[in-house]
Amino acid sequence: MTDTATPATGEAPHQEPQEDPRAPRRSYARLAADESREDYSLRYAPHSFRRWSPSMVAGTALGGIAYLADFAIGASIVFTYGFTSGLASILAAAAIIFLTGIPIARACAKYGLDMDLVTRGAGFGYFGSTLTSLIYASFTFIFFALEGSIMAQAMHQAFGLPVEAGYLVTTLIVIPIVFRGMGALAKVQAWTQPVWIVGMVLPFVVLAVEAPGSWGAFSSFTGTEGAAPGFSWIAFGLGTGVALSLIAQIGEQADYLRFMPARTEANRRRWNLAVLAAGPGWVVIGAAKQLGGAFLAFVALEAVGKTHALEPIAPQIEALKPWLGSFALPAAALFVIVSQIKINVTNAYSGSLSWSNFFSRITHRHPGRVWYIFLNLVIALTLMEMNMFAALNKLLGFYSNVGIAWIAAVAADLVINKRIGLSPRHIEFKRAYLHAVNPAGFGAMVIASTVSILAFFGLFGRYAEAFSTFIAAGLSLVLCPLIAWLTKGKYYLARPNPVNGPGVEIADITATYTCAVCETAYELPDIADCPVQAGPICSLCCSLDAECGDVCRKEPAAGPVPLPMPVVRTPAG
Repeated sequence: MTDTATPATGEAPHQEPQEDPRAPRRSYARLAADESREDYSLRYAPHSFRRWSPSMVAGTALGGIAYLADFAIGASIVFTYGFTSGLASILAAAAIIFLTGIPIARACAKYGLDMDLVTRGAGFGYFGSTLTSLIYASFTFIFFALEGSIMAQAMHQAFGLPVEAGYLVTTLIVIPIVFRGMGALAKVQAWTQPVWIVGMVLPFVVLAVEAPGSWGAFSSFTGTEGAAPGFSWIAFGLGTGVALSLIAQIGEQADYLRFMPARTEANRRRWNLAVLAAGPGWVVIGAAKQLGGAFLAFVALEAVGKTHALEPIAPQIEALKPWLGSFALPAAALFVIVSQIKINVTNAYSGSLSWSNFFSRITHRHPGRVWYIFLNLVIALTLMEMNMFAALNKLLGFYSNVGIAWIAAVAADLVINKRIGLSPRHIEFKRAYLHAVNPAGFGAMVIASTVSILAFFGLFGRYAEAFSTFIAAGLSLVLCPLIAWLTKGKYYLARPNPVNGPGVEIADITATYTCAVCETAYELPDIADCPVQAGPICSLCCSLDAECGDVCRKEPAAGPVPLPMPVVRTPAG
């Protein structure tokens, strides 16, 4: 992959490029420079780009939770552990996801930052969050593969398309949408929402009329694996671990929430409601879908068998047959295909953001977000061809140990560390002001996930194995503040930020400065003072600089470089 940061060619051949340290030295590749597609993938989302209303952003974010993996996950939990323990697992996981998601959603919406950038400033450091970018990327391609498998099953049932070919179709179909960015995603989510709502509600209406006693039978279901009747702590712990694999979904919600307009007195109530609904609120619908999917699978179990009951298309068909007859199959297939397109465009989009963040820091190159769409899809397609659907519980149970350690550490920093003064009140994401690694969040995540994974594989006994995800969450929540206190918070900022700290008013935040490297104007939160360039530098040019030697962080005694007056001022909000 070639570096897209190329020297300017407008100088006379005899001139030395070093004569003027502020001369433009970088021009971005066309795809990386086009923000209509790039969507500020590695940057703060400026107020000038946040042109959508709170309800539009929330609607787009919630459109992404149309996925049917919830159906398969809920059915798998209840079939394995029985209704009572399964219900308790689903509700407990939902409560944990909701509570940890509140501060993260609000931070992303308030500061216009995606999950990776928030993680940097919430206890992980500039390179420390590289590992979480990989964790997040793995979430997107694991769930893309899971959703793609469900879609391929539907196309096989409806059209006779071989499942292996269906995997390829499900992968290719999302590319044109994701390529075009947030604008196209918003339209797709809005246009498909009516079809999805009807398809989601109709099977339950049919069963309520045609089989009113089925819910009572479901509530006494002990599963298909010989689980004992009633509640089991072991089953509860294991089931919660599977459901908690969805905790990183808050990252996908944040990828939309960063486009929320500024909160003002006029829109405060709508803004707060939209952020709550589209941020942690997704799990309320998600938990209902898990329970509903388990119910549909239970009703279809006798007719289609366990294997097909765990595939959302078959229970959907069985539920619709009493009313739709032979049209049940095409109706169910349409619903599944629409649902999976809605979620997989989000998985592919979020994956491209996380890979962009990862490779920009490792390689100091950024060819554009859209190229990483293909990397994410190739990995997802490989997982589908390997039939990851067959190992659903084990794979998701393992992943949740790492995911919850990460999310819990970030939530602990936002809720505890920032409130009691162990970390800066604002979220600093720019390389110029961050240490490479902050042991507060990064250390907490590594320790918590390591201990919980060892527990997951049975090293500490049966109960520790079942409750490994609780161990991960508890350790992260305790260790992040503890390490921040022990280190006196000194690893949060490598040097003070003279322009992005407390007291900066919205009128200053929306002031636009021209980057000395790429000569493009960016709003103040995306700008750093650079001693090498002797002026302002945007966050992405700063990230891609492989030759500066981090002078700004190594020689703080020299003091900040005063920024020039902004070239443009834009109105707030």
